[in-house]
Amino acid sequence: MACVQRPGVRSDGLVVRNLDSAALQLQAAALYRRVFAYDEPDVGLSPPLLATLLRNGGSAIGITGPGDELLAFAYGLPASDDTGVYHYSQAAVVAPSSQGLGLGRLLKHAQADAVRAAGMRFMRWSYDPLLSRNAHFNLSVLGAVGRWYVDDYFFRQGSDRVIVEWDLTAAEAPATPPQPDRVPAPASWGRAWREGDRRWLPIPADPAAATPALRSAVRAGFHEFLGEGLAAVACVRCTGDTSAYLFAEHRSAA
Repeated sequence: MACVQRPGVRSDGLVVRNLDSAALQLQAAALYRRVFAYDEPDVGLSPPLLATLLRNGGSAIGITGPGDELLAFAYGLPASDDTGVYHYSQAAVVAPSSQGLGLGRLLKHAQADAVRAAGMRFMRWSYDPLLSRNAHFNLSVLGAVGRWYVDDYFFRQGSDRVIVEWDLTAAEAPATPPQPDRVPAPASWGRAWREGDRRWLPIPADPAAATPALRSAVRAGFHEFLGEGLAAVACVRCTGDTSAYLFAEHRSAA
C-alpha cells in the first residue's frame, strides 16, 4: 500500500501534499541540491525516483506555500529486517528561509500519518551524531530513539550515523527532558559518565567544533551504551557550547 498523504490546507496557507507532479518533483530536486550544497553534477535527487516511491509503497511528501513554492519535503521507502517491516525516511529537507518555523516537525508528522495509513508502525532514519540540533529534534522533540550506531554508514570514512526508530503508536516525547546532575564543560566532550541508571555523553553544540578524535570518542560512547542494551532517548542543551545525549532503557510498547 502506498504512503499517500491527503492534501491539507492550513490556516497559515501552507499545504501538505504528495509530490505527485513533475513540477513539484523538479522543485524538490533543486531544493535538495541547494540545502545540501551539492555542486557536483552527478550528485543529487532524481525526480523519477520520487514518482517511483509514490507508485510503490514509498513516501514523497512536501509542504508548499504561496504560488505552490516548495518549502520542505521528505521521502522514504518501505524496508524490512529480522525485526519486521518499517518505513525508512531517507531525507527531510527544509528551505533555509523556512527553517526554525516548525516545518520540520509538521513534515515528519505528515510523513508519519501516511506511514500509519499504509499499515506500518515504525519509521527509521539516520543522522550525524555530532549534529546536536538534529539529535535534539529527533530524540527530544519527536520522541524517536537511537537504537543503532553504524560506523562509516555511507561506506566512506567520517560518515558514522545514528539510526533512530520512531514508534508511531507511542506517546510523544516528554515536554522537559531530564538534565544531567553536573554541567559538562568543553573539556569533557566525548567523555561519557554514569548517573544511576542513566548514561550521559556530552558533545559540542556547534558541530564545527568536532575533531576526528572527538568523533572517535563519540563512536566509542555509543557502542558502549548501546551494547549495554540502552538507547539514546534525548539530547539536551546543557550550556551555550555543550549538549549531551541521554542513554537509558527503552522498550517499544507491546
